[in-house]
Amino acid sequence: MRPDRKRGGQGERGALLDQLARRYARPLARFFERRVAIRDDVPDLVQDVFLKLSRMPDPGIIDQPDRFLFVTAANALKDRARREAARGDAVHESWDDETHPGSDFTAQRVLEGREAVIRLRDALLELPERTRDIFVLRVLEGLKIADIAPLVGISTRATEKHVARAMAHVTTALEAWRED
Repeated sequence: MRPDRKRGGQGERGALLDQLARRYARPLARFFERRVAIRDDVPDLVQDVFLKLSRMPDPGIIDQPDRFLFVTAANALKDRARREAARGDAVHESWDDETHPGSDFTAQRVLEGREAVIRLRDALLELPERTRDIFVLRVLEGLKIADIAPLVGISTRATEKHVARAMAHVTTALEAWRED
């Protein structure tokens, strides 16, 4: 504790915090203005510094307030940079209708697409389990026939037959749906 200060009550603590805020708010703002790209962040950063100061049990024990506040300010910038890196703020792109134009899909087209997915699912569920698994591995997962065969324990020729059978069944089911 500084020798010229005695531990006082909340009134003295509040007066000290107010005095430090009046004296250092503008210098801290200039400090941050030189170091951040978005000027709107400056008041928040200044507030972070004073918030940390206000959480101290006795801010009166600070011997060198300038040093303490500016070291705290530098740490606030480091904390902010870590948060931004963790959240990926630097790679975030704001929404802009010109940059992100709306979808060309009509509601009718979206509805038809959902119906097609339901029909595909139903057609796959009609297949025997092994045929369905092989079809999913080949068509949806993109595995090669030569890689699928050992996984299911059959020859590559038998695997090809399962894929062909599944493709024929799915094609027939989707064509029948389109004709309705």
